[in-house]
Amino acid sequence: MAKEIAVTDMSVDQAREALARLSALLGQANRDYHGADAPNISDAEYDRLKRRNVAIEAQFPELKRDDSPTEQVGAAPTEGFGKIAHKVAMLSLGNAFENQDVADFDERIRKYLGIGREPLSFTAEPKIDGLSLSIRYENGEMVYAATRGDGSTGEDVTANARTISDIPQSITNAPGVLEVRGEVYMSHADFEALNARISKENEKLEAVGKKPKTVFANPRNAAAGSLRQLDAKVTQERPLRFFAYAWGELSEPLAETQMGAISQLQSFGFVINDLTKVCDSPEALISHYKMIEERRATLGYDIDGVVYKVNDLALQERLGFRSTTPRWAIAHKFPAELAWTELEAIDIQVGRTGALSPVARLAPVTVGGVVVSNATLHNEDYIAGRDSKGATIRDGKDIREGDWVQVYRAGDVIPKVADVDLKKRPDEAVPYAFPEKCPVCESAAVREEGDAVRYCTGGLICAAQAVEKLKHFVARKALDIEGLGAKQIEMFYEDVALPIKTPADIFTLAERDASNLMTKLAKRKGWQDKSVRNLFAAIEGKREIAFARLLFGLGIRHVGETAAKDLALHFLTWDALAGAAEKARPAALAWRSADLAEDHERTAAQAEGRRAKVKESRDAAMAAYAVTAESQTAWDDLTGIDGIGAAVGLALTDAFANERERGEIDRLVDMLTVVSPDAPTQDSPVAGKTVVFTGSLEKMTRAEAKARAETLGAKVSGSVSKKTDLLVAGPGAGSKAKKAADLGIETIDEDGWLALIEGL
Repeated sequence: MAKEIAVTDMSVDQAREALARLSALLGQANRDYHGADAPNISDAEYDRLKRRNVAIEAQFPELKRDDSPTEQVGAAPTEGFGKIAHKVAMLSLGNAFENQDVADFDERIRKYLGIGREPLSFTAEPKIDGLSLSIRYENGEMVYAATRGDGSTGEDVTANARTISDIPQSITNAPGVLEVRGEVYMSHADFEALNARISKENEKLEAVGKKPKTVFANPRNAAAGSLRQLDAKVTQERPLRFFAYAWGELSEPLAETQMGAISQLQSFGFVINDLTKVCDSPEALISHYKMIEERRATLGYDIDGVVYKVNDLALQERLGFRSTTPRWAIAHKFPAELAWTELEAIDIQVGRTGALSPVARLAPVTVGGVVVSNATLHNEDYIAGRDSKGATIRDGKDIREGDWVQVYRAGDVIPKVADVDLKKRPDEAVPYAFPEKCPVCESAAVREEGDAVRYCTGGLICAAQAVEKLKHFVARKALDIEGLGAKQIEMFYEDVALPIKTPADIFTLAERDASNLMTKLAKRKGWQDKSVRNLFAAIEGKREIAFARLLFGLGIRHVGETAAKDLALHFLTWDALAGAAEKARPAALAWRSADLAEDHERTAAQAEGRRAKVKESRDAAMAAYAVTAESQTAWDDLTGIDGIGAAVGLALTDAFANERERGEIDRLVDMLTVVSPDAPTQDSPVAGKTVVFTGSLEKMTRAEAKARAETLGAKVSGSVSKKTDLLVAGPGAGSKAKKAADLGIETIDEDGWLALIEGL
């Protein structure tokens, strides 16, 4: 078998070919065990291929295919089954891989709920490696059963589910509507017996010249293939089992806790996992995890980790969901495989934002069934043996070319360096000197105060940044121009007759093509009249673009999807944002200068003189940059948007102040119709108002309060200014309350806020 190319070594063409091949392989594998009941690859190989697909898409997001396996939660419904829309989506879980991830999970929940060190319990249960199933009962009778499918719509496998002995046909004393969710699996003993039976049948088939059946590769594929049989009689012959652990739609609550609800499912006749346990701390969760891990080989069925869930269902409801995962649950996966190998070289890659990212070039080594020849080294501090706060990691051992290093695959996907064997360090190995110039354009590579990453200052003159910015601009979550992917961007960037060097060039492509009679695009290899017409039509279709998509597509540092949406909702029009960035520029420069000066003075000055020196440095900075009241107000407005802050403000003002970059932005915007987001609702007493929350809120957390205010059409700011309409002050409110009083801004307490929005 040909050696696989490491993802970080791939060219764009190699990545595209690999994704096409993986899509075909995984698609065929799904069809084999979903439809034909004849899986052709092992469970480990299936998972490996899928993880490789994820890694390539992460490295080349613009190449993600419409039929990408990563877009499937489980498997898409097949033609042989009817489709059932889930009343409550069947989402996936976030992952934890280290003990610290478990502690962070606990801390995130406490912070979101605002419960400090109050008691908080969780359930811990084995993560079954099978096939998710949702079973709906109405008035105690089974109505239908559906697979997870894509999370929103699954396959109707009702007839097959009725053949599984662990699933009751009817239940008593149940809610009028009850959707029970769990995992269909096959035990190791039953799996071996099934394959033995198939092998025996194959002997008879071969004796009469018939094609033998394929034995199953592993219990998970056997369970999946068995449940998806079009003939329920075949499923009935298969030894499928079912663990119940969750629920979907309910007409009434099952209990007040996760454990209570699971016990209630057991009382209805469902089998629950007897290793499920309530734990009252991260330490208890990890202890139970270790116990399950030790017993893993003797359980008699496949698991790949332990799932933790907040036990209190009322807290689960408050925590809610992210876009694809619940906040109140996480899967603690079993550890990745480790391996030692030689670090042959450290290379520097330059990304879209100019970030210099170090990559370890390794002597190829197999880790978790995959040959690894590259691994991330994060940043220069990580190489030097420090974390982002300056504390030592790896006992302070730095990483050098020629070292023997321990490699692991984080999440079984991204290779990372975990440790260094100093006993094998060559005598000639020297500490790695991180470059201070960009390896692509040789512009200065700077690292700002508080930043972990060094950035190239070349901007558009840096080919690495320019090409990557263009790829980002046309990517799915930005302008999403069909037919203009990474390969085409690279081609046009190097093209002499029809170059695309900036985003604006995309929208002049058709016009320039029309005037290039000898070098028209349709005459090029790989292009035909139809594909050219389709491309030009796709580009024209993007001349009207949403404000947030355009802003995100520009690839300005720190301005991700969420920040772009927040800025669009706040300013509503492109001209308003551009004008604010212009006005705020002097104040931004002063802030940057004063902020650094302040940090310096706080370190060097004596405590009694600190305040005076800080004020002096700020006054000097404001004078040096001629900061007017208008500029300061614009800066406060920009950085006062909740979730934005100074980092985004500086990045925006930098981009709009860069003469060449601003010229290209203006040129682009002149060619487009920028669609403003919908104006806030006017049906609430806080619609259109700017609200600031300060102090301790006792009946809801700050995150909950912000989300609620925004759903009512309010703008939530992180600072008080003349534009603030309302301050909600809890106990401990300090300088913000004083400033609001000085400005004559209406101030209410938490009870006043709840009374104001009551019933909305």
